[in-house]
Amino acid sequence: MWAILSILVENKPGILFKVTHLFRSRNFNIDSISVGVTQNPEFSKMTITTIGDEKQIEQIVKQLDKMIDTIEVKRLDDKKTVFRELSLFRVKVSKPSDSMEINNIANSFGAKVHDARRDSIMVELTATPEQINNLQELLAPYEILDIARTGVAALQRGGD
Repeated sequence: MWAILSILVENKPGILFKVTHLFRSRNFNIDSISVGVTQNPEFSKMTITTIGDEKQIEQIVKQLDKMIDTIEVKRLDDKKTVFRELSLFRVKVSKPSDSMEINNIANSFGAKVHDARRDSIMVELTATPEQINNLQELLAPYEILDIARTGVAALQRGGD
């Protein structure tokens, strides 16, 4: 089971280490992590995605909530949450037709093309992890030279 955790913490040195250490010590894997300061510079918000069964996810939420530097821990419902990740792919261009085909694939995902060169193209996509994985699968036959992904950022939708 994939879970999105939103963790509001005090914005001070060492908090990221404490949180990641908690995951390591409980033998939980962090699928992605993103951290940024909130509108109040005294606090940062971490968005962590992880995989585990229901009991494991509940356990990690409880453990995070017990940490002294943690203000709030929420497990976000992916159906009531907007979540996105930024990804960059540098893809090999072996022949002139590759460039057009890669552009067509990028356009079909609403991705942006940057740094188009004779031997490579950079494609940027901000989307859900699943959509990014689908783009990656379609770009793979052209040879992906490098990938950078930011990790998921998420906010719960307004209303009930």
